[in-house]
Amino acid sequence: MRLGQELRLFVRQRLAVPTLVVLALLSSVSVAAGLWEIRRQAETIARIQPLQAEEEKAVSAWVSRDGDAGNAAYYTFHATWDPPSALAFAALGQRDVAPYVLRVRALALESQIHEGEAYNAELALSGRFDWAFVATFLAPLILIVLLHDLVSGEREAGRLQALQAAGGSTGLWLGRTGLRLGLAFVALGAPFAVGAWISGAGAGVSLAALGATALYLAFWALVCLGVGALGRSSVENGALLAATWVALTLVLPALAHLLINSTIPVRQGVELTLAQREAVHAGWDKPKDATLNAFFAAHPEWRDTPPVLTGFHWKWYYAFQHLGDLSVADQVAAYRRGLEARDAWTARAGWFLPAVGLQTTLHRMAETDLAAQLAYQDRIRAFHERLRRFYYPYIFNETPFREGDFAKAPRWAEDG
Repeated sequence: MRLGQELRLFVRQRLAVPTLVVLALLSSVSVAAGLWEIRRQAETIARIQPLQAEEEKAVSAWVSRDGDAGNAAYYTFHATWDPPSALAFAALGQRDVAPYVLRVRALALESQIHEGEAYNAELALSGRFDWAFVATFLAPLILIVLLHDLVSGEREAGRLQALQAAGGSTGLWLGRTGLRLGLAFVALGAPFAVGAWISGAGAGVSLAALGATALYLAFWALVCLGVGALGRSSVENGALLAATWVALTLVLPALAHLLINSTIPVRQGVELTLAQREAVHAGWDKPKDATLNAFFAAHPEWRDTPPVLTGFHWKWYYAFQHLGDLSVADQVAAYRRGLEARDAWTARAGWFLPAVGLQTTLHRMAETDLAAQLAYQDRIRAFHERLRRFYYPYIFNETPFREGDFAKAPRWAEDG
């Protein structure tokens, strides 16, 4: 009975229902936008596969005329892709800035990976308008509107003393807070639940995402109660809560971002691309014997193949391509360690900055975080290794590469 009375009182407030409607609309639009983006990415992935087959057919018809394996390896692009998880619609994360489709050749790999620089979102600052953005940045503002005058409004209306005299005021405020928190959570979470059902997300991960969001909203409800307990006016409460929101969702995360970046300096991926390309281009000017001997040190199985006697030979070319990757291997490892260190400190910052904590949690659940992007790169490297080992016997043994050999090449679907 009391819940019904509180609900009727809440609905009578001028901003109550419109505020919840706004939150529900924002949540619905963000879910729809996320579903559209993920559908677009899935369609791109589906479209690239038949295009890959058509391109390969054209290359095979040309290469098969003289059976040059070097041309086959050089001109054949192999598509790789990272399909979105069912929950990616809610938190796009790295998928908004890092490539999810990458075509690679059997040439030096690192420049191919880092040409599409994966900007590491070390901290969850404002980005694409997705459901995680609404939950992290906008939902607290809605709670502030609903709760900033919970006590002060009664005082200003002259009803506070009567409520306190009736006893049980603490339970009353907690009940009213819980009602507003619950309604805001439903307005935010209901569109998410529909989106999760449409995308086929599992019940477990969906409930976990909602649970993390509920804890985040509960934190903001407690902040609102704490400010309300100071005995200030509604206007002062609103101003103080707005300042708190700015500090906790924008200023402090930005400062933490700067601190992490300055403490853990990381070279950009484009620098790795340039370093690797310089090493590859330098291979043209080095003695062939020096290049091949360095390659044979890493791949002794090809040492006894026919020697390079002509001015240009594909085995020499692919040897210094691979040496280009080896030349930046330490830099690549350091780059990755730096990114992972920043990511780890971001996760630690999330324990003290709830906005960062919620976004990193949602990105992890949606498999759109840095770890997921690095895992995709690892799969590309493993696939590229298979490509090289597929082409090398043709190139180093000078075996003709015919049309039927194209079908024997590794396929990403087996690895991705």
